[in-house]
Amino acid sequence: MSFHRLDKVRNIGIISHIDAGKTTVSERMLYYTGELHRMGEVHDGSATMDWMDQERQRGITITASATSCRWGEFWINLIDTPGHIDFTIEVERSLRVLDGAVAIFSAVEGVQPQSESVWRQADRYRVPRICLINKLDRIGADYQAVLEQMRQRLAANPVLLQLPTGLEADFTGVVDLVEQRLLRFDEADQGQTVIVEDIPAELEEDVAVAREALLEAIADEDDDLLAALLEGEEITPEQIRRAVRKGVLGCRLSPILLGSALRNRGIQPLLDAVGAYLPSPADVTPPQAHPLHKPDEMAEVPCDAAAPFCALAFKVMADEGRKLTYLRIYAGTLRPGDTVFNSTQDCQEKVARLFRMHSHKRERLDIAGAGEIVAAAGLKEALTGDTLATVDQPLVLSGLDIPEPVVSIAVEPKGLEDRDKLPVVLEKLQWEDPTFRVHEDAETGQTILSGMGELHLEVLIKRLADDFGVAVQVGRPQVVYREAIRNTVQHREIFQREAEGKVQHGEISLTLRPTGRSSGVLVDVPEQESLPEEWREAVTSSLTQAAKAGPASGFPLCDLAIEVTEIPVVQGETTETGLMAAAQRGVAMAVRKAGSVLYEPVMELEILAPGENTGKVLSGLQQKRGQVTGMRSLSGAEVVDARVPLSEMFGYMTELRSATHGRGTFTMEFSHFEPAPAEVQTRYGLG
Repeated sequence: MSFHRLDKVRNIGIISHIDAGKTTVSERMLYYTGELHRMGEVHDGSATMDWMDQERQRGITITASATSCRWGEFWINLIDTPGHIDFTIEVERSLRVLDGAVAIFSAVEGVQPQSESVWRQADRYRVPRICLINKLDRIGADYQAVLEQMRQRLAANPVLLQLPTGLEADFTGVVDLVEQRLLRFDEADQGQTVIVEDIPAELEEDVAVAREALLEAIADEDDDLLAALLEGEEITPEQIRRAVRKGVLGCRLSPILLGSALRNRGIQPLLDAVGAYLPSPADVTPPQAHPLHKPDEMAEVPCDAAAPFCALAFKVMADEGRKLTYLRIYAGTLRPGDTVFNSTQDCQEKVARLFRMHSHKRERLDIAGAGEIVAAAGLKEALTGDTLATVDQPLVLSGLDIPEPVVSIAVEPKGLEDRDKLPVVLEKLQWEDPTFRVHEDAETGQTILSGMGELHLEVLIKRLADDFGVAVQVGRPQVVYREAIRNTVQHREIFQREAEGKVQHGEISLTLRPTGRSSGVLVDVPEQESLPEEWREAVTSSLTQAAKAGPASGFPLCDLAIEVTEIPVVQGETTETGLMAAAQRGVAMAVRKAGSVLYEPVMELEILAPGENTGKVLSGLQQKRGQVTGMRSLSGAEVVDARVPLSEMFGYMTELRSATHGRGTFTMEFSHFEPAPAEVQTRYGLG
C-alpha cells in the first residue's frame, strides 16, 4: 500500500468572503507546487478550480472544488470553497471533513459579512485556521485595520508572523518575523523564485517591536519558550513554530500572513505555514460514531488504516448522468470492488471505481486509506451526510447542518420533452445540493423550486438549460416563510385504520413548546422498554417530517420543541406504521391548538456606495423596512450595514445601481427570522 505519511498530510480548505481572492490563491498554490504549468486567472475565465461554465462566465466560485499537491515533504489535499452566501452548503460540507483552513481577507474591505459567516462555521467544527491578508498592493490596503476587525467582529486572536515592506504600489515583499529575514518574489518568473535578503536598517526597529509582540502573544503556549523569555535567552525559530502550532491546533491563535496573490507575492510562505502550523489527520480529535440503532453508544473513530472502514459522504455530483460521491475516509481502507454498508440509508453498496480529484479531472486509485479525501463511483444510494462503514460493523457518524431554503420560484416545462425530463434532472440536482428542494404546489400543480437565494436558483435554472437541455418558464421569486407556535400545548393522538385486511394502530402523547429565536426544531423521543429502537427512530423521523410543513401556512415550522411524553405499546395492536401516522397527524393537530405566527427571513446587508449617494441609499432602505446598524468610510466610499427583510430585496441590485449611477455594490447573508407584518400573516391565514 502506498499511502502518504499521515503526519505529513494536510486536508485544508480555502474560505473567505466573495472576491477576497480564494481562487487566485488556490491557482498560485497549484502553480508553485508544480501541479499547474500555467497560472489560471479568475478575471479571464481560465482558473483551474473554477471549472463550471457559469463559474467562468460570472467570475465566482459556485461549487467546492478538490485537488491535491505536494509542497516539500507535505501532501496537501485542498478544497476551494465559494464565498457567496447562496452557496454556503459548499462551505459547510467542506469544513465538516477538513482538518484545517486558510481564511483569506482583503486588506481593503477587511472582515465582511460572509467572512463572519464562514468563520462561525469553522468555529462550530473547531477547525484550526491560519490567515492570509490578501491584496496589500491595492489602494487603501490597511492590514492593521483588518487585525482589529478580526478581534472585534470575529473574537479572533490574530498573531502577525510577517510585516509588509510597503503598502499599495510599494508592496514588494514581506519580513518573516520567525526567521528574521526579508522575502521578495522575482517578477521575472511570476514570483516563483523567492529572494531572501537581510532586513534593511530602516526596518530593523519595526521588526524588533513586531517580533516582541509575537513572542508575547505565544509565550503561554509553550513552557520552554516562556522560560527562555524570562531568562532573556535567544528564541529560536523552531521554538516559535512549535508554540504557534500548539496555539493553532487548540484554536486559540490565528497566525497572520501577508501577500498579494494576483501579484504573485506571499504564496510560498503561506504554503510553508500550511505544513508548519495546520494539523494532520492524526492531530485532530477523532470523530464520534455510534453503532447502527444504538445512538447512545458513542465512541471515537481512530484515524487508522488498520481499523474497520468508516467514511462520510460529504458531496455528491451528477457526473455524466451517474453519481460521483466525495468521501472523507476516517478509518480503514477502501478499494474498487469493495462492498460497503450505507448506515444512513440502511443498505449495502459497491464501490466501482475510486479517484483522486483534480478539480473536475480524475486520477484513478487502487486504494485509499484513513485521512484521505477521495471520490467514488458506483454508490447509487449515497447522499450528502451519509456514513459508509463495514457490513459487519455499521457505524453512524454525525451528519451535516443543512440550512433551510429561504426563496422559492415556480417553474413549468416549455415542451412535452421538457416535461418528461424535468423530474429526472431535478432529482439529480438535489443529489448534488441538499439546500435545493423541490415540491409540487397542492393547489396549482406547479413545480416549486426552493433555494438559498436568487443567485442560487438562477444558477440552477441555467444549469437545467445548459447542462441538461431542459427549458422551463420561471415565475417570480417568493420568500419561504416559517411558521412558529404561540403557546405550549399538550396533545394526545390516536390513529387507527384498516387497510388490506390489516389494522394499523398507534397512539402518542406530545408536548409542543415554543423555543428561542432561530433554534430550529428539536425532537425528543425518549427510549422506553416496550418501544423497539427501530420504531423509536421511525417516530422521530415522522415528527421531523411533520415539522417541514406547518398546518396553517404550509411553510416549515421553526423555533419549536416536540417532546414525546408517552407511547402506549399494546402487543398485537400497535404497529410501526400506525405510530408514524399518529406522530405526523399529532403534530398538525397540536400546532393548530397552539396557534401560529408567521416569521419572515431578515438579511444582513453590507452596501458600498459613493459618499454623495449615501442619502439615496438610506432613503431606499427606509422604504424597505430596513434598519441601519452601522456606517463607516472605506477608501473614499461609504459602507452601510443594515438589516432588511428578504421580501424587500428582490431586484435590489437594479435599484442600487440606479441610485448610485452604477457605482454601488452590496452583499447580503441570512441574519434571522422575525414576525412578518400583519398583512403577510393575513395573506396566509394566520392573521
